[in-house]
Amino acid sequence: MNWLNELYKINKREPDKEIERSLVNAIFRIYDRFPRMGLRERIGQQEMSLDIADAYIHGHNAMIEAGVGIGKSFGYLIPSLLTNQMSQKPIIIATSSIQLSEQIHKDLRIIGSRLGFTTVRSVVGKGMGQYACRSRAAEWISPEPDDTTSSVSTLAQRILNYEIDERADIEAGISDAEWSHVSVNDCTFERCHHKNSCLFYDMRAKLNAKAHEIDFIIVNQDLLIRDLMKKKEGTKSIISEQPALIVIDEAHNLEAKVRDARTLEFTYRGICRILDTTVQLLTKQYGDKRLFSQSNFIKKCAQHIFKQISADLLHHAKQDNDRIKVSEIRGIPLNQVLSNLKDLSLRLSILTSRHEREIDDAFEAINGLITVIHVLAESEDNYLLWASSPLGVAKISICPKDISQFLKYALFNGKVPVILTSATLCQGGDTLEEQYSYLTHSLGYKGEFMDRKSSPFDYTNHAMMYISNNVPYYHHDQRENYLEAAYQEMVRLCNLTQGRTIVLFSAKEDMKYIHQKLSSSGSENTWAVHVQKEGSSQDSVIAEFRKSKGVLLGTGVFWEGVNIEGSDLSQVIIFRLPFPVPSDPVYEYKASVTENPFMEVFVPDMLLRLRQGTGRLIRSEMDLGILSILDSRLSAAAKKSYREQVLDTLPFKKVTEDFTVLEKFAQKKGIGHTD
Repeated sequence: MNWLNELYKINKREPDKEIERSLVNAIFRIYDRFPRMGLRERIGQQEMSLDIADAYIHGHNAMIEAGVGIGKSFGYLIPSLLTNQMSQKPIIIATSSIQLSEQIHKDLRIIGSRLGFTTVRSVVGKGMGQYACRSRAAEWISPEPDDTTSSVSTLAQRILNYEIDERADIEAGISDAEWSHVSVNDCTFERCHHKNSCLFYDMRAKLNAKAHEIDFIIVNQDLLIRDLMKKKEGTKSIISEQPALIVIDEAHNLEAKVRDARTLEFTYRGICRILDTTVQLLTKQYGDKRLFSQSNFIKKCAQHIFKQISADLLHHAKQDNDRIKVSEIRGIPLNQVLSNLKDLSLRLSILTSRHEREIDDAFEAINGLITVIHVLAESEDNYLLWASSPLGVAKISICPKDISQFLKYALFNGKVPVILTSATLCQGGDTLEEQYSYLTHSLGYKGEFMDRKSSPFDYTNHAMMYISNNVPYYHHDQRENYLEAAYQEMVRLCNLTQGRTIVLFSAKEDMKYIHQKLSSSGSENTWAVHVQKEGSSQDSVIAEFRKSKGVLLGTGVFWEGVNIEGSDLSQVIIFRLPFPVPSDPVYEYKASVTENPFMEVFVPDMLLRLRQGTGRLIRSEMDLGILSILDSRLSAAAKKSYREQVLDTLPFKKVTEDFTVLEKFAQKKGIGHTD
């Protein structure tokens, strides 16, 4: 392989022109060999690889919309493999989901092997909540567990027997509440006697390996942002220093992921745990008994704060996931709490110990508490504040109002080329700057805009979009009328395709209602009904859906990342246009700083998610399908200002509101016929 041998000889000391010539020539040679390697060359993929090579050579950032079907992952993995070979520095790939991280890891093995890269050293990094903790599991082992602990005790025993290392190892799935008892939480790292058999500990060690010891680091966007935060704060980083290139896939999710990563969440028990850990670390060196009284004072004040928050939730929250405003905190000496927390922070900052990672984590947690108290005391105005009660436990959360400045200086700073890519980065507009403008503004992006790589799929002849005009508008006080009408229309559409349908919901409550209706209808329908499972992995329910060729109800993760080719999926139904909730604190703030909130925030955000959802339908050149939208606000009669914007943004050219036209299309294309 002459092109690979040539790269071995090139390093960063060579002139840019030499690097450019070698890297570009290597990419051309690779794509020339695609047919011989059994790979299909796709429109836009080679251009994407060359765009990324150019970004690396000239050290600039690049934003690239890569349409469905161009082979996006190979498009960035090929130049990444070559760049890693040239620079001897790791490539960081950040994704928005665990499933995508694992798929990219598989793709890396496939393309690396075919190109002759036989020793690619890689690691997939996941959040600690995805890993089982044997130390915590041991606490749940009881010789005679009662009814409330027996299931957790059984799970804990399987973890201690090395049957389960990650949540994904549980094929039948598991509830968040049950898994939370045994997942990694506040890891003690070097002090844990289970570390040698812990996948989480091993993963974290590889993430922070020296540059020459690892080639590819594949992580969630959350983990990448958390690492950037640590580097900005000067604490010990999570991910290896000085990568050659950072690729952020599914970058349309980056803003939400940054907000999630920068959101500080606290429960009363969590605060007590932070304080106990801090006091334990400090007393080993200082032996100061006043630390206990400081800690107890803060705990007592926190207890009063959460008593008030629980009362707020009781009065204002309709559901566990509702985010509500926190009323003014009264009768609590917040300034004294701040003084005590700052003293603990100062002591941690000068603490020397071999448990450096634990000290850093405690320091970060205490400083987070300091920020929360500042916000509660209304002495810090740069954060959004809300309360919620997921799993029935009161929680207080804060996140920065504006995340663009953080990204501008922590990520898009010119130190490492950053590639942002996704199938859905653009809106309407005459120029590339206008088309990429919504995400550019939201992310504080600085860099180049690359030509959009259009999907090669034949939407004109292979697909039709149907907009239902007989479902009433959704109003919360008449929700059931809407759901009943939408249910009837959904059943008619599912019968048209004989199942083979994914129904995408923007509200879990709607999905639960429809699932209950379908379940109670018994054998009236000829197709099986499946519903998404709790937890992050949906592989088992997707497999069941494909086997039965039935109807799958989903929300959240099903709007993106699901890849079902062929006649197993013939229809995607959008139950309601996925507008964000106006009362959500983040969108309420974003709306407050724009002149036209609906058109500048809510419509662009809806379009990004809608494009993701509709992208589930056509996944190969031969796929045929129907996209149905049950939201009559999009009908011609509704005369909504955003209708034309939606139709221009989506790739579907055949659009109808006439069910008989849809029936004729399905009959002509053989959609819904049994195999």
